[in-house]
Amino acid sequence: MAKQASNTAHMNPLPVLPRLTNPASGLPADIWLPRIVLVLSALALLLIGFLMVYSTSSIVAISEEEDAVVYLIRQLEYALGGVVFCVVIVKFVSYHHWMGPLIWVFWGATVILLVLTAVFGTEEYGAKRWLFVGPVGLQASEFAKAAFLLMAARILNDFRDGVLELRALFIHILVLILLPMMFLYKMQSDLGTTLICLVGIVAIMWLGEVPLRIMAGVVAAGVVFALFASLFTDYREARMSFLNPWDDGAGGLGSGWQLRNSFYAFAEGGLFGVGPGNSREKFFYLPFADTDFIFAIIGEELGMLGALLVIGLFLAFLWAGLRIARSAPDNLGTIIAGGFTIIIVFQAFLNIACVVGLLPTTGKPLPFISRGGSSIVAILCMLGIILSVSRASGDPDIYEKRRAGLRVIRVQDTPEEGPASRKDAASTSSAPEGQVSWPRRERKAASAGGPAWTQEPAPASPPSPSHRPRRPEPFNPWEPRKGA
Repeated sequence: MAKQASNTAHMNPLPVLPRLTNPASGLPADIWLPRIVLVLSALALLLIGFLMVYSTSSIVAISEEEDAVVYLIRQLEYALGGVVFCVVIVKFVSYHHWMGPLIWVFWGATVILLVLTAVFGTEEYGAKRWLFVGPVGLQASEFAKAAFLLMAARILNDFRDGVLELRALFIHILVLILLPMMFLYKMQSDLGTTLICLVGIVAIMWLGEVPLRIMAGVVAAGVVFALFASLFTDYREARMSFLNPWDDGAGGLGSGWQLRNSFYAFAEGGLFGVGPGNSREKFFYLPFADTDFIFAIIGEELGMLGALLVIGLFLAFLWAGLRIARSAPDNLGTIIAGGFTIIIVFQAFLNIACVVGLLPTTGKPLPFISRGGSSIVAILCMLGIILSVSRASGDPDIYEKRRAGLRVIRVQDTPEEGPASRKDAASTSSAPEGQVSWPRRERKAASAGGPAWTQEPAPASPPSPSHRPRRPEPFNPWEPRKGA
């Protein structure tokens, strides 16, 4: 008997532990924890960026006979504007609004800015990428990444909902995404932004459960395009010197000069770095030390530990963003939050790979850290869109709202009342229209033997779980239809 009892106890399931919730907001941990990690990692990257921008740009400002903090103040102003946009998006712009007229306004404004940049833009280093309106410079390609990703999410969402047929799907992709991306690549000669947009589209396809054979075809086409653009363009072919920057045809003084000094910066920094502000390479030995190659100065001043800290913060940002995408209320939120998270982190590691010599230089800034107004404003707007998905994840859905709308009416009875009087009281209770009076267990004093519990009869039985409305199964356009 003891052996049988032990076997029975062994077969009993373990008790289910309650979900960890935040006492202040009542949200489960899988909602509030990724949100906090995302915000804290972004804030830490911003603070590191302010420190490094001041360290690197002060040399440029002094050489231009300006105040040493002039570029830091500008970066703080742009960051403040980006934070305002981020808060507005989180508070007032639901991610579902991007599936309406708002996406057409944003996409149209971005395309117009790209055209204006191609016509009236300022040419720097052989490419027109800046549009100046008075003293303010605008780089439209930074906002094009968000516009193209949102448009791709809109097209895929419409196709999954059956709004677009297969032929209309290809037309929308060609006209609204591919042609503007090719225009961006041709007019601005911006291979880095084009690759980031392609990675964002592949991320949307992956999160949207597009079949692997289609994704493999898109990835293969992107790889062929990147190789063709790198090997058959003169100045990009010269960047192949990243394989050996000391053998660039000029003894390391040609196209390998920038990467060679980046290596010197990491070597000088060692494990703990030379200290904030003590870099030597920022004194015009390393070109673009405050923008494209700011990670090398991080390695020099903060050492390998500081560089690993930055990498760890981006990995934390990736984890938090993907967790927010996983907890999104619907597939659209998953696509948007996951897509923006992936392109931000991909751009970060693309920049780091170029700085350490794993890839040829693309000229893309390090998100949250590199100096640049358009970059930091665009990145903070993307952060706001991700947080808007997280905020919607904490809101109750339609079923929770229905359950919260139910009201329980307690019927008081006196010792003189019997079952008939209780039934009359239940029938004459003034319950608001549309609300259900549920049965409730009432405590009644007994004449002897202590208190007794009686079950009050219900005016109407509640609906069984089998008759309650169920969530509709998501439509998968990639599966073959039955009978086809």
